[in-house]
Amino acid sequence: MDDNKSAFSSSEYDRKIKQTLPYYDEFYKQVIDFVKIFLNSAVRWLDIGCGTGKMGSFAFENIELKEFVFCDSSDEMIRIAKERFRYSNAKFSVCDVQNLEYINDFDVITAIQVNHYLQIDERKIALKRCYEALKENGLFISFENFCPFTDIGKSVYLEKWKRYQMKQGKSLEESEKHIERYGKDYFPITLDEHLKLMQNCGFKAVEILWLSNMQVGFWGMK
Repeated sequence: MDDNKSAFSSSEYDRKIKQTLPYYDEFYKQVIDFVKIFLNSAVRWLDIGCGTGKMGSFAFENIELKEFVFCDSSDEMIRIAKERFRYSNAKFSVCDVQNLEYINDFDVITAIQVNHYLQIDERKIALKRCYEALKENGLFISFENFCPFTDIGKSVYLEKWKRYQMKQGKSLEESEKHIERYGKDYFPITLDEHLKLMQNCGFKAVEILWLSNMQVGFWGMK
């Protein structure tokens, strides 16, 4: 859409994304549970591609926050987030992830359905910027669409995804239109490629956090 990189305008994003991604709320629950394992004091948290602020909602309700920075390349998404989060420790930045300038500032950085919009060279830059922005032992957690290993697998999973969307109330035409964005409007890579990119950035630990359908969660520790 014109006001952001996703398939949906900012005004309808929250409603449409739930019709599109299976287990969408589970992404955020997994992040919170994971952060609690490692961090038990107030944290500085950066959420890139924050959209309307869903990660912020979960973080403010469940984590002691020294500061939470909402970051998105869309002015409209940031405007909506500002309306929702009127806290003194909520900060806002209109910025593309490739242009982050933070160094050793954050305990946690999250990227939920963000980096698959980037080409491979752009991903490398984005991941490196996130790595640099983390404190030592800081956590990077990302959920993205991924590419199956085979063309057969891709065909099966895309059909399964289309049927899910139709069950959530989308029309056949709308569901097929979304599936057709694969490889054109966003650019999934395989699980192995994800892990390798993060390892090459310098993360000392890189693991898969969660996996279902064509969505995956990763974490890395600086």
